[in-house]
Amino acid sequence: MSVLDTLFRPVLPSLEGEGVVLRMPQSGDYPAWRELRQQSRAFLTPWEPAWSADELSRRAYQLRLRRYRHEARERTGYTFFLFDAEGRILQGGVTVGLIRRGVAQSCTLGYWMGAPFAGTGRMHRAVEALKHLVFELEGLHRMEAACLPSNERSIRLLEKAGFRREGYLKNYLKIAGRWEDHYLYSLIVDDWTRSPASAPARSASIA
Repeated sequence: MSVLDTLFRPVLPSLEGEGVVLRMPQSGDYPAWRELRQQSRAFLTPWEPAWSADELSRRAYQLRLRRYRHEARERTGYTFFLFDAEGRILQGGVTVGLIRRGVAQSCTLGYWMGAPFAGTGRMHRAVEALKHLVFELEGLHRMEAACLPSNERSIRLLEKAGFRREGYLKNYLKIAGRWEDHYLYSLIVDDWTRSPASAPARSASIA
């Protein structure tokens, strides 16, 4: 762990789910992050904003860390890396962003998975663990997620996690250089607390 990571430790929460660990990114994660993102480039780019020329550079990574830490300190967003149960192998990432307080009490869910680990159920378990941060620790009422209508894998993930499709958003996000329509999904705290799947996941912890 670097000096910067040590200084920012109070705002680096971690979550544990079933066979997964979610931890905020650190400086020392850069080589593994770069390798996984490069290895998964063809798999990820159809579903993400267009990559910049320096997308995988160390400087760009450090700028991301600075933004993640600022958001965590302000409690406006939390970005996690997804690891195996031992916290050693980086497998993907998940974000709770655009946190709104006041009358909204809502946030937006985002995620990416490295190509070697896609379709293994790990992201579903990560989302289940993340619900505790959103609904219990942050006390939010609503979690939203948007996905491309053609992204069948993402649709299955959201519906398995209990999200309901609420609408169709025209030209909602610029993906791979083009404005794309998206489905809008949501999960509210009442649906989560009534779900039988919410009980076992309460073992998730934050430090």
